[in-house]
Amino acid sequence: MADTKHSAGFRRNVEQTWGDAGRAWLAGLTGLTARLMADWELTPAGPLPLSMNWVGRVRRADGSPAVLKLGVPESGHLADEATALECFGGRAAIRVLARDDARGALLLEEARPGTPAAALTAHDDPAATAVLIGVIKRLHRPAPDGVALPELSGRIASFRRHLERFPGDDPLPRHLVERAAGLFTELCASATERVVLHGDLHHDNVLAAEREPWLAIDPHGVIGDPGYEIGALLYNPDPDAPHEPVLNAAEARIEQLADGLGMPADRVVAWGFVQAVLSEVWTFEGDGRVTTRPLMLARRLLPLLS
Repeated sequence: MADTKHSAGFRRNVEQTWGDAGRAWLAGLTGLTARLMADWELTPAGPLPLSMNWVGRVRRADGSPAVLKLGVPESGHLADEATALECFGGRAAIRVLARDDARGALLLEEARPGTPAAALTAHDDPAATAVLIGVIKRLHRPAPDGVALPELSGRIASFRRHLERFPGDDPLPRHLVERAAGLFTELCASATERVVLHGDLHHDNVLAAEREPWLAIDPHGVIGDPGYEIGALLYNPDPDAPHEPVLNAAEARIEQLADGLGMPADRVVAWGFVQAVLSEVWTFEGDGRVTTRPLMLARRLLPLLS
């Protein structure tokens, strides 16, 4: 049986995000895992770090490695992840081997050796950015008709909720949130194409692999403007490390992204600013109390907005 022991931090993340549904899911996690291991003929092969979902290494009946990933089914986020991965079709992303949306379960290809692109940043940040550019170019394809994924434009609701809930400059400067909300609407409206987006593409979500040199993991799965994809990589990786090295690399990354993706630099800056503010807005949708690196990035990018 897979070991479903988990830390207090993991439990807290699940309960704070999904409330009663999260608590009920945690209570049944051991039994759910055992049933899925039997149904999909899996054997445990080792733990993986936990954040918002339970994940573990497993072996299939034929001996091949895989990753079992479980999440609160009521949220639907793993169904979106699976749909996005199926749209990518194995191009620069791991493959879905099995899915059970009703039980919030995915069986996924394991990227081996699994070293994140973040490992490149300390000694060669342009090489890490080049890796992500290559992944983006392979991932992005026009969104299929009728694909069951949310529209990127729907994320304007997070800005609106924040502005309604917080009338002043605490916890975030109101003028930044208002500017980001307006830019978000303009960028979505001016999109020249609609693609299936990873939606959370950064250095720790791109892993070294054998089938392709690099494979993306953990997509959010949304449909919209390709430029949105660059936002998260401007304030990553290592959110708990000193901020200055990442912030100081931002302008060089923007130039490299614009050149590598054939995107106007002012659009890269705008999407970087919007997503940095949106990340902080999401922090305060839950029980977040402290602003982090994305706000620092947003302040740096503000003077560069056209």
